[in-house]
Amino acid sequence: MLNSQAEGAGSRPPLVTRPLLLRFVSIIGASTSFYLLLSVVPLYAEVGGGGHGDAAGLATGTLMLATVGGELATPRLVARFGYRLTLVAGLFLLGAPAFALAASGSAVWIAAVCVLRGLGFAFTVVAGGALTASLIPAERRGEGLALVGIVTGIPSLVALPLGVWLVDHVGYGPVFAAGAVAALAAIASVPGLPDREAGSPDREAGSPGRDAGLRGRDPDSPDREAGRPDREADPERPIGVTAGFRTPALARPALVFAATALAAGILVTFLPLAVPSASAGVVATALFAQTAAATAARWVAGRHGDRHGPAALLLPGLAVAAGGVLLTALTHSPVAVVLGTALFGVGFGITQNATLTLMYARVPASGYGTASALWNFAFDAGMGVGAVGFGILAGRTGYPWAFALTAVLMLTALAPARRDRRTEGGRA
Repeated sequence: MLNSQAEGAGSRPPLVTRPLLLRFVSIIGASTSFYLLLSVVPLYAEVGGGGHGDAAGLATGTLMLATVGGELATPRLVARFGYRLTLVAGLFLLGAPAFALAASGSAVWIAAVCVLRGLGFAFTVVAGGALTASLIPAERRGEGLALVGIVTGIPSLVALPLGVWLVDHVGYGPVFAAGAVAALAAIASVPGLPDREAGSPDREAGSPGRDAGLRGRDPDSPDREAGRPDREADPERPIGVTAGFRTPALARPALVFAATALAAGILVTFLPLAVPSASAGVVATALFAQTAAATAARWVAGRHGDRHGPAALLLPGLAVAAGGVLLTALTHSPVAVVLGTALFGVGFGITQNATLTLMYARVPASGYGTASALWNFAFDAGMGVGAVGFGILAGRTGYPWAFALTAVLMLTALAPARRDRRTEGGRA
């Protein structure tokens, strides 16, 4: 029995390959650049804006909304220029403009830099995400995406609280420069990556039908939503972003993830402002706890999803995330803030892995770019809208009530989560 189990384990395709290791380099560079400045730029904007929270919200909102716009355009750029050139452009735009942040603290200047960096981040996450998915064997997708989540999470785990800490010790200029260098240095790894989706495991194995078969049986499949009968479905034909938005099988998990991303944008932007200034160490600890919990939860969710299916994780992930935000509303309690952000991190990590795994599983390899664009759209639109909206709301209600209302708003996504679970169960 042990021998048969060993043979079964040995027959599994390798997960970590040379191209995936090279891809990890660009992931680490982009993540470090992004997260190092994610909470720092809003603080910088607040100083330049005279201490008003709406300036901080505008900085994050501009960054994320520019990212959203770039994400919708990236699949076309990849189709025309390939993965490598798009990824190089993204890393350059994410890194180089960060040098210019120190030149001025005005809201207009910061917003302009955030637009460029947002576009760069969009290119890296959509083109890079589709490329990463093509490097992971389909039968190990959940585990592979969990591993990618760890590689992404480690820089965020370190860089997000480190950026806030460094500003107090070395000032804004060196932190901006470090964020720029992290992205620019990663460009050196890109030439060794595949340039087209022809290198995906599904195509190399000659079996695009695994995903295509799932899609063909799915009453919510992209082909049905795009007005093409299942019998005419072409698994090699890319799925457009517009068709993806009209596909419930993709839109439902994206909407659930957007609800958790809403709170993520709020926490990284406003936690340093909501917690009393005497508790600066609490903020760094809380941000570390959030990213650590999210990274661990993504790994556990990925392994569980490969064995039992990821759809069942949507409801508990969303509920746990909302509970964490509600606990964080006790902003004057350091224990509540740290525990609340950690609890949110658990729910956020679960929904990150479950939604992305579901969306990749519901498209063929040629649709990875669209699935990546939709998922990242949900991520960044949620973060951007959350940051801007929370800044306006908190100005009227105060931070504790604004956090509590955010938790309630997140729970409205329970409806699409339940619908997706029933639909997935009906197909099983």
